[in-house]
Amino acid sequence: MSAIKRWHLALLLVALAVAISYLALDRPVALFVHGLFASRRHTLFEPLTHIPDPLMPAAAIAFVGLGLYALAGRALSRLQTTIIICGLSLTMAQVIKNQLKFVFGRTWPETWVENNPSFIHDHVYGFNWFHGGAGYESFPSGHMTMTCALISVLWICYPRFKPIYALAVLAVAVGLIGADFHFLSDVIAGCFVGASTGWMAVTLLGRLADEPRSRG
Repeated sequence: MSAIKRWHLALLLVALAVAISYLALDRPVALFVHGLFASRRHTLFEPLTHIPDPLMPAAAIAFVGLGLYALAGRALSRLQTTIIICGLSLTMAQVIKNQLKFVFGRTWPETWVENNPSFIHDHVYGFNWFHGGAGYESFPSGHMTMTCALISVLWICYPRFKPIYALAVLAVAVGLIGADFHFLSDVIAGCFVGASTGWMAVTLLGRLADEPRSRG
């Protein structure tokens, strides 16, 4: 099966998983977490949600540093090239997930920002297409998107560490759902968006690297 067919199949499966989660799982899971952990959920799960926080600043620093390194006429190593690909994946994931949040306009599981309407607090549940605003940015999960944007590149370029990558993704997912920051379907969608940007970034830059040799 070609890469594009595999991506379309993955999109179909993710859309199905999101639909099932939206209809049958999101609300029960949010209520379960809210009721079971109550005030403890932030101390138990919130630290896990901060794992992807340094990624964008690190990507910016790496870009400038490696850009200056390249301007000095030095060739990039495989690891350095992988870091640049990670930066591209993270940047595009950030842009794409912001646009998707605006398109879907989904309310959050709980009230976090500016008294936003939420499922737990106001029994508000659903998508508000092209609504905009901080209270309508639950779908897809940005933290999961950024995590998978990095992990997907590393998964392809350095596959021998796959168990570690899987644990990192799982940790962030557990943190987001356990703290009631996101619905399960938000996390599923974010994982797909991030994995897609990583896959595309590796493919695009790999093609660009091969093009001069093919012309020669």
